[in-house]
Parts: sequence; C-alpha cells; structure tokens
Amino acid sequence: MSTPETSRFVRLRVELVLEIEDSAAITGAALQRIAEDDDMAADERTHAEAAVNEDEAEALAYLVDPFDLVSEVPGAELVQASWSSEQVDYDPDSPDWDLDVDDDDSGDALDEDD
Repeated sequence: MSTPETSRFVRLRVELVLEIEDSAAITGAALQRIAEDDDMAADERTHAEAAVNEDEAEALAYLVDPFDLVSEVPGAELVQASWSSEQVDYDPDSPDWDLDVDDDDSGDALDEDD
C-alpha cells in the first residue's frame, strides 16, 4: 500500500484491569478532580459526585484521562476518545483474561486440531 492510500488515523485500544487497594483514596481524588473542574455545570457535578460516591469504577473513570496517555507522543494528536469502567470478576489464571486473544475473535484463537 502506498503512502497516499494509507489512513492517517489509528485506533489504539488499551484494556487495563486495576486492583482497588484504597477505595477512599480513589473516591477522594475523583471528588477533588470534579470539584476543581470549572467547566462542569452544577447539575452535572451533583450527578458526578453521586456516581463517584456509589462506585469506585466511576471514580476511576473520572481519574483516568486518555489524553494523558498520548499527550506527549510526538507527531500525534488525539482527535477522539471514549472510555468506560466497570467492576469485573478478575481471575488472572482464567483463559478469559488471556491478553493474547483479540476481543473480536469468536474465542477460537487456537484450533484444537492443530
């Protein structure tokens, strides 16, 4: 493929699993970030504070910013980002958590007959 035919846009997918070691610290940091956000409307702030107080996953969503991940990458500019967080049952020994398997695969990364 020649350079003019190549897209200039790249979708970077990152999946992280974090272990919550100090729920109060995460919740407190998220509440502080919300309080310091001068662009957040009052009703949105109330909703955000309630969500953060109810769920550590929501608190993490307010603390993790995709822009921070790529802001210092030379020659690249973040044009769109979305992210979410959820509590999960994590078992590092389970094949469901194998990082070498693409989420889009049907689960048959290796054929048993091979």
